[in-house]
Amino acid sequence: MKIYWLQHVPFEGLGCIEPWLAGNGYDVTCARLWAGDRLPDVGTVDGLIVMGGPMGVYDEAIYPWLAAEKAFIKQIIAQNKPVLGICLGAQLIAEVLGATVRKNDQREIGFFPLTGDGKIFPAEFTAFHWHGDTFGIPDGAVHLASSTGCKNQAFIYKDNVLALQFHLETTEESLLSLYEHCQVEVASGSFIQTLEKMKPFFWMLGNCNQRMFDLLKRLF
Repeated sequence: MKIYWLQHVPFEGLGCIEPWLAGNGYDVTCARLWAGDRLPDVGTVDGLIVMGGPMGVYDEAIYPWLAAEKAFIKQIIAQNKPVLGICLGAQLIAEVLGATVRKNDQREIGFFPLTGDGKIFPAEFTAFHWHGDTFGIPDGAVHLASSTGCKNQAFIYKDNVLALQFHLETTEESLLSLYEHCQVEVASGSFIQTLEKMKPFFWMLGNCNQRMFDLLKRLF
């Protein structure tokens, strides 16, 4: 199975997803949109993963490649291929499915609890968050999770398109890299933790990663 993943900035990779894909025999290729890589022919893609980034879906004037990326994602979804979107990736999926993406009422950065649907996600669980935007739930999609700081945290569309606002793929290494590059966003706020406040929750990353693996098995 040929999996393509779309990278928006060099410091946001697949996290725990990368070794899982390699260990399960997937043929994986990255399109580094930030570096000018071309998007593949839709017919060569069996599954797609769209990762995060500090830009917004509305920043096409700054990042012109966003327009082509949106069209590409829409084509993949139209062909009923499995798609996973995380953070910005989830927002891109929401927009191409006709939902609105906007600034959230506040940033959400750190480890915070969520309420799940009780099926794909447990009724209560904790994940790592780093976002300032939020999405609406597209028509035909099922809302899967919410938090106190952000109502719409996840949805699934037609059982093969999964959008996650939060980060289950994060490892300690990827978290520290994200913090290094984006710590300017860590200001005071009800749902913002400093690195020191995050560290006591690092042990939860293993649980998050296992939940990510379970979702990957379901999707791909």
